[in-house]
Amino acid sequence: MNPSLRRSWHIRHRRTISTTRKFNNQGNDKNFIATLNEIVRSKRSWNIALNSTISTRLKSHHVEQILLQTLDDSRLALRFFNFLGLHKNFYHSTMSFCILIHSLVQSNLYWPATSLLQTLLQRKVNPSFVFDNLLDVYKRFNFGHTLGFDLLIQNYVQDRRVMDSVLIVRLMMEHSLVPELKTLSSVLNGLIRIRRFDLVLQLFDNALTSGVKPDEYIYTAVLKSLCELKDFEKAKEVMNWVERSGIKVSVILYNILIHGLCKGGRVWEAVEIKSLLITKGLNADTVTYCSLILGLCKVNEFQLARRLVDEMLGLLLVPREAVVSSVVDGLRREGDCVAAYRLVDMTGKVGVVPNLFVYNALLNSLCKGRGKLDEAESLFNSMEDKGLCPNSVTYSIMIDSFCKQGRLDAAVLLYNRMFDNEVELTIYPYNSLINGYCKAGKCSVAESIFNEMIDKGLTPTVVTYTSLIDGYCKEREVQKAFRLYHEMTGKGISPNTFTFTALISGFCRAHMMVEASKIFDEMVKMNVTPTEVTYNVLIEGHCKDGNTIKAFELLDEMLKKGLIPDTYTYRSLITGLCTKGQVSEAKEFVDDLQNQRHYLNEMCFSALLHGYCKEGRLKDALTTTDEMIEKGINMDLVCYGVLINGTLKHHDWKYLLNIMKEMHDRGMKPDEVIYTSMLDAYGKVGDLKKAFKCWDIMVSEGCFPNVVTYTVMINNLCKAGLVDKAEVFYKEMLAKGLTPNQFTYSCFLDYLTSEGYMVEAKQLHDAMLKGYLANTVTYNIIIRGLCRLDQIQEAMDILLEMEDNGIFPDCVSYSTIIYEFCRRGDLLGARGLWESMLTNGLKPDAVAYNLFIYGCCIAGEMSKAFELRDEMIASGLKVTRATYASLIHGT
Repeated sequence: MNPSLRRSWHIRHRRTISTTRKFNNQGNDKNFIATLNEIVRSKRSWNIALNSTISTRLKSHHVEQILLQTLDDSRLALRFFNFLGLHKNFYHSTMSFCILIHSLVQSNLYWPATSLLQTLLQRKVNPSFVFDNLLDVYKRFNFGHTLGFDLLIQNYVQDRRVMDSVLIVRLMMEHSLVPELKTLSSVLNGLIRIRRFDLVLQLFDNALTSGVKPDEYIYTAVLKSLCELKDFEKAKEVMNWVERSGIKVSVILYNILIHGLCKGGRVWEAVEIKSLLITKGLNADTVTYCSLILGLCKVNEFQLARRLVDEMLGLLLVPREAVVSSVVDGLRREGDCVAAYRLVDMTGKVGVVPNLFVYNALLNSLCKGRGKLDEAESLFNSMEDKGLCPNSVTYSIMIDSFCKQGRLDAAVLLYNRMFDNEVELTIYPYNSLINGYCKAGKCSVAESIFNEMIDKGLTPTVVTYTSLIDGYCKEREVQKAFRLYHEMTGKGISPNTFTFTALISGFCRAHMMVEASKIFDEMVKMNVTPTEVTYNVLIEGHCKDGNTIKAFELLDEMLKKGLIPDTYTYRSLITGLCTKGQVSEAKEFVDDLQNQRHYLNEMCFSALLHGYCKEGRLKDALTTTDEMIEKGINMDLVCYGVLINGTLKHHDWKYLLNIMKEMHDRGMKPDEVIYTSMLDAYGKVGDLKKAFKCWDIMVSEGCFPNVVTYTVMINNLCKAGLVDKAEVFYKEMLAKGLTPNQFTYSCFLDYLTSEGYMVEAKQLHDAMLKGYLANTVTYNIIIRGLCRLDQIQEAMDILLEMEDNGIFPDCVSYSTIIYEFCRRGDLLGARGLWESMLTNGLKPDAVAYNLFIYGCCIAGEMSKAFELRDEMIASGLKVTRATYASLIHGT
């Protein structure tokens, strides 16, 4: 046989065999499927009926056929499908899933269909493959609903596979299938969530091309996307198209546009849209107002934002907390704390309050504003009623404000409340309390708070130490302040400008200029920059110490460093020159400053006026006042007080009348300080008639005498021996609620000791001791009275009593008794007391030296007298005429 023919025969024969097998298989499959269908529809147990023989033979195309044959009963199909998967561990084909999904959807069984889709998607099947299978089943078997595709899209969206959902939508449109509006909306919103606004617009255009008629939800997504892309013109075009198309929309679409415009800074366009809502039959809602208000806050239009909040409340709409917080904080930053406070009060009535951060900021601003602490306190007390719990910041703000206002009791009560409420304790309230007590002159209380703070495990800061240092310096306890400075640096806490300035000020007050200069040098070495205040303090200290040369050197140094001197600087320098008797130089300095166009205020000129008056140069003083007026610097009561005091000291009554007339012409009236100076001057010259007349004028002018004024009149009367009239003034003083001080009682004490009524004087002094009014001066009055009565031993006893009562004798205390020893000729006793004074660290002044020298001369101890003179010169004291008179008389 021909080989080619043989090969052909074999091929035909093989095909015949294959075709025969295929027909046999198809026949067998039909029978097998019929058997399966009978089992599925029968009431027999599937577990028994579908034995291993059948299960082993079962293939995917068999299941697909059964699912198609049970389209009339999709629940049965689902049971069969699940049975195979659960009990026979059968792996279903994608086609089987798609047939059953369409079947279930057609039977309105959406939940089981969704569950099937979720199972299918867990297989990580390619989305295009799933779509192809769904489409194939849909077309081949003529399913009437496309909802299977919608469920697929929705599942992808829920599974955060938004881009896969976009793919399915596009494939649907390519095959002329249109997804439901709800489905399309979910895809668009999914794209918005991942900020693919460009794809939203593309898909929207595709939908329009496919014949989709968008609803409000679709347009909402489109408007959101356009606003996010800041394409506001296109957004407004879309909005106009929606309005023209007659689609019934709610305020939601307008809110989207308003929110977008506000977010994009085009708030006035948003305001206009809101104003037109009423013409469209729509009312602005909470979202509309909140978007507008936040937008207005963004462009700092807080007053208009506040008015919109008022409008909201009038419409019974409740603003969000974020809205109230923004407006309140904006008003606060603008400085309108009153409006912010009222807004919090109004919104609080509808249960909306700012967040705690904004609330604290408003409290802080109210506390810093003048006269607003009451509002802050009211706001604080209402916090818990509004559902806000004050935190450590809230308490710290209020405690600090109370301390700054001097309301220390209220601050402590609040601190205790903070502790009781178990609010976290921080360093800040402690710093405020310490600073408050230091400023009130109660450093011992401040230090006990400081110790309590350390016991609670809190670490002091530079602020803590600086407050204590400043407090002790102001109480003239510089050594305690210096100890704290060393403690602070020893703990590694670096002092700042305020610390150094406080310490320098303390040394200057104590006339310890060497130490003040050392601290200043240390400050510079530590790279802590001195400020204008630091230099002002040091300049004033040197001026008061008489070292104006050093003060002017510091002024030059200050200028070289680029620091700008102020009126405080110049006033100190002018006062320093005048105090040294260099008034003409002070005037030259003032003229130079004015030629250089430096501003000088009334205080600077009052220093110069004081210098002229002190030297009796009243004409020059009056000329200076004319210059002041020419330069537009108004004479104030201080300047007039200086002039009046100068005329009184030099008994120039003519100038006094002229000055009083000038004051009157300027519409100014003397205050209690000026009247007190006049009363004191009249009393010193013994003219009580004028003093009483001056008192009557003062009262008739409505100027009320103070403690000092009464004390001056009492002193005048006591000096004149009119103690009965002095007692009348004393009683009047008490009746008016004025509390006499140690100076008031010292007037009576001086009178009693001068008249020799020592029993009564001691009784009065004992009463003063009990009232904590006794001091070194009052003890000196008693010592002087006893010495006058030659009761020197009693005087010595009083000296010891002083120390027992914590009151330290001064040079006057010792000198008075030393003089009495010398007068008696008891030079040994005088020397002993002198040595005791030196041992106690007292530096004798010129008066003490002169008294001891005079006593030595009387006793004939001239060598000791000259020795004392030499000591006096060596200590830097000037030898006076009194010194030489004693020495000449003695020789």
